[in-house]
Amino acid sequence: MTLKDLCKLIDGRAVCGADRLDEGVKYGFASDLMSDVLTLKSDDFVLITGLANIQAIRTAEMSNVSYMVICRGKTVTEDMLELAEENDMVVIASPFSLFKCAGLLWQAGLKELY
Repeated sequence: MTLKDLCKLIDGRAVCGADRLDEGVKYGFASDLMSDVLTLKSDDFVLITGLANIQAIRTAEMSNVSYMVICRGKTVTEDMLELAEENDMVVIASPFSLFKCAGLLWQAGLKELY
């Protein structure tokens, strides 16, 4: 699915990387535990999380994650945006819960990593 389609499904808004919404993604991983993200062997997925802090962006950076969804209507800070832009990430904000975002995206065909 394209990131544009993903945004429509979760009422998302690109807060960083809006010019890349035509890119596609096949896999998703939902977690608030950044230690779990660090164990993943793939970088071809969207990270769906409720964490809105600089550590989440740093973890994505270390794991070569290009796409992130920040759930629960959390505010993405300027520091987060600056670091995401430096790392050429797409960050999408959604008002929905982590559970709802993951469920809607899975139902629409996004595959789980494992």
